[in-house]
Amino acid sequence: MKGPTDHRRPTTDSRAAGILLHPTSLPGPFGIGDLGPSVDRFLDWAAAGGQTLWQVLPLGPTGGGSSPYTSSSAFAGNPLLISPERLVEEGLLNREALEDAPQFPHRRVDFATVRDWKQRLLRLSWEQFEHLATPALREDLSVFLRAPEQAAWLTDWGRFAALKAYFSGRAWTDWGPDLAFRDSEALAATDEALGREMAYERYVQFLFFRQWERVRRAASESGIAVVGDIPIYAAHDSADVWANQDLFQLDGTGRPTAVAGVPPDYFSQTGQLWGNPLYRWDVLEDENYAWWIARIRSCLTTCDLLRIDHFRAFAAYWSVPAVDQTALGGRWVPGPGRALFDAAREALGALPILAEDLGVITEEVRELLDALGFPGMKILQFGFYGPDSEYLPH
Repeated sequence: MKGPTDHRRPTTDSRAAGILLHPTSLPGPFGIGDLGPSVDRFLDWAAAGGQTLWQVLPLGPTGGGSSPYTSSSAFAGNPLLISPERLVEEGLLNREALEDAPQFPHRRVDFATVRDWKQRLLRLSWEQFEHLATPALREDLSVFLRAPEQAAWLTDWGRFAALKAYFSGRAWTDWGPDLAFRDSEALAATDEALGREMAYERYVQFLFFRQWERVRRAASESGIAVVGDIPIYAAHDSADVWANQDLFQLDGTGRPTAVAGVPPDYFSQTGQLWGNPLYRWDVLEDENYAWWIARIRSCLTTCDLLRIDHFRAFAAYWSVPAVDQTALGGRWVPGPGRALFDAAREALGALPILAEDLGVITEEVRELLDALGFPGMKILQFGFYGPDSEYLPH
């Protein structure tokens, strides 16, 4: 897989226009937008209109839900985005397999139907790969599995996905203590008993990143830079939290002691209670923010610019007791500040990051943005809230 320097990367102070569109919203014949021919048509259309930025939402797997901001992995790609047509082109699926596609709705995504059908296709592709793949394709898979950027997450993602299937989708806290708390003998037994299922899950990730790399090349050739998106928090029922429990505020059962949200604002009188487990920033600091650096590195292999959601929480975050039913009882707690980004710059070099700096913005947040040199966001509609709004276009 190619790294972040292999594509055209604009500077964050250049003037450009672009479009926000998640790939799932593209038109296509199989119930959901994917990384197939419709992407090429979209890029041609955007380039013809003088657009040079394509902002996507997070690209991770969405588990049993459909929100890209509640992903079961901060590193993996969403299998629903894999194009069946591209699989046929590469000899990884017979065209006849596409002929029994259900009648999908045209104006919305029926996620349950799409998920069942795509999973069946991906299983067929895995069987075809095992029996008929060319030596070149087998070598491509081997290179993907050995790549350093996959080492930080792929093995545990394979385990997590295989165990989720084995336990019929139950949360990792309900797998029994040995597996929930990653006893070494239990993990070894999982690798042996579910080894083929884990290999299948790694193969699916190979397909996703192979197709996304082709999309990145097509965008670059069209003069379009991809703006990625990284949610600040991880979902509790995710491979990330399961594999790194010491980095999150969890109790002895693996459940959160405090969760993320925001205080009351113009959107909600009781605030927003997101429910994501909060980080133990002291532990992350002791490890020189290694998990976060790996996450940023991984994201930068999929995009040219990276938007970080809810940036203000790096200055201070709203911590709500996990037992609360609303966000009213939360409190502000200091975040890691610039220390995280200094460590990331030391490890990765220049960071082409855009900060989503909406919400309750204090002078502390503004100072952090200025110190890091990250551009923020302005929402045009907010400019009409009053004559002194900082969102006014001029």
